[in-house]
Amino acid sequence: RAFLLADLPFGSYQESPEQAMRSAAAMLAAGAQMVKLEGGAVVAPTVAFLVARGVPVCAHVGLTPQSVHALGGWKAQGRDDVSARRIAADALALQEAGAGMIVLESMPAVLASAVTESLAIPSIGIGAGAGCRGQVLVLQDLLGLTPRPPRFARNFLAGASSVRDAVAAYVAAVRDGSFPGPEHAF
Repeated sequence: RAFLLADLPFGSYQESPEQAMRSAAAMLAAGAQMVKLEGGAVVAPTVAFLVARGVPVCAHVGLTPQSVHALGGWKAQGRDDVSARRIAADALALQEAGAGMIVLESMPAVLASAVTESLAIPSIGIGAGAGCRGQVLVLQDLLGLTPRPPRFARNFLAGASSVRDAVAAYVAAVRDGSFPGPEHAF
């Protein structure tokens, strides 16, 4: 069975750790097994607050879709030394705060690999190369439904007879190491 991770929506955790706890509690009550929130070291106190109260937390660094406009659009992050060091430091701070997993999104594969090697917690890549411990892909991108798919996406529905077969093909490609390939990385 799939592990159910719920993404805390924008505005549901930024105000205070207490707000984040209320939001996380609602997600867990609805069946989530872990909650995910976006941001670097600035959200580490919130992560620590949640973890201290029994909430499993997944952190998310690199391209953070909830704040994509503040980042200048859908662009890979960590492409220069300063931002790469910040991402690496953020990941460590979030691990130290108690995050049990971290998503590394849209960053150079070499950076994601280095961050992964520095962490004791699992890293899940999306547009971060094959060096992460796991992979995720947005369903619309996996099925080729996005009008302008990101560089790191692959249409697994092409040639598949059903959505179920497309998802199975994605899982098989991740497991056998054929996805993501170099063409899906920065």
